[in-house]
Amino acid sequence: MKFRCERDVLDRAFSIARRAVSGRGGSLPVLSGLHLQLVGDKLTVTGSDLDLTIRVEATVGGGGDGSVVLSAQLGSDIVRAMDSGQIEFSVGDDGASLVAGRSDFSLRVMSADEYPRFEEPGGDSVTLDALVVAAALDQVVKAASVDDARPILTGVLMAAEEDGLRFVATDSYRLAVSDLPGTSILARDQTVLVPSRALDAVARVLGDASDLTILLGERDASFVIDDVQIVTRLIEGEFPNYRGLIPVDHPNSLMVDRLALLDAVRRVGILARDSTPVRLAMSSEGLELVAITQDVGQARETLDADYTGSDLTVAFNPEYLVDGLEASPGDEVRLETIDSLKPAILRSTGDDQFLYLLMPVRVS
Repeated sequence: MKFRCERDVLDRAFSIARRAVSGRGGSLPVLSGLHLQLVGDKLTVTGSDLDLTIRVEATVGGGGDGSVVLSAQLGSDIVRAMDSGQIEFSVGDDGASLVAGRSDFSLRVMSADEYPRFEEPGGDSVTLDALVVAAALDQVVKAASVDDARPILTGVLMAAEEDGLRFVATDSYRLAVSDLPGTSILARDQTVLVPSRALDAVARVLGDASDLTILLGERDASFVIDDVQIVTRLIEGEFPNYRGLIPVDHPNSLMVDRLALLDAVRRVGILARDSTPVRLAMSSEGLELVAITQDVGQARETLDADYTGSDLTVAFNPEYLVDGLEASPGDEVRLETIDSLKPAILRSTGDDQFLYLLMPVRVS
């Protein structure tokens, strides 16, 4: 096996495929590596942990077909450390050789015969606008749980709505809902639960792409963006009834500049140490943000805002509040509340396609 290509081409392929590698390998040590297959001038780099598989195709100058598995971490680190320019990659009896300029690396490899073979997902495919999907994923993926003890909550629900496609994610402390009107990839009332880790990988690749092709099978899903294919197993189980979590009426409503509130939460949040929340005191006079950490200090800031309702102080995890404000589109947001203990809703004014529900933090 032998080929040559620009350093940046190989660095991109390794970096993307590596996101599917767990690093541990589990019962299959070969899964700690990247699988490289060369046919003619087409190089395919694959990373996988069996649940998530990422393949990247690249055009190189082929000098001999073959396949090999090399350490994902070492291979990626070596390629990234090399100077820009041509890299010569070859595999011999002693392992893999990577040569660029005056740099020459030799690396032990694993047998490609030990690497699992993956079947292509079945089902019909649909092509969507990559920018629209990227924006929706950016809004919801952060709200999914990272606790594997609750696997259902580590997924993002894709649900068919009457007017399009809906993405939903929750970690039980916050809930994000993003709608794509006019987008249809599921049958009526159909839902699938896609691991947030897979969708995070999709979002990172979308970048400057124009199209995203999705193929949904019974147990897996495939996302194709140009020369990258991301295949993931779907999560089995029942997603929580998120609709029942969203309050219908809110007697209190705060209208405030989104960026001004975002910056204020970040500043005041500096003093929110050791899980200390940021308190929002809302009244007809405006908004006051306060963070108090015992034996450390306190921060206080006021903002101009339009508020209707009873005077209310409600506390939030500052990190979760920042995530919601960053995800909200538009210049102004509306924070709807009932009291200091019931879920609050964050929306963008004039945009009903995104909703962010946030559970308050109980404070004395």
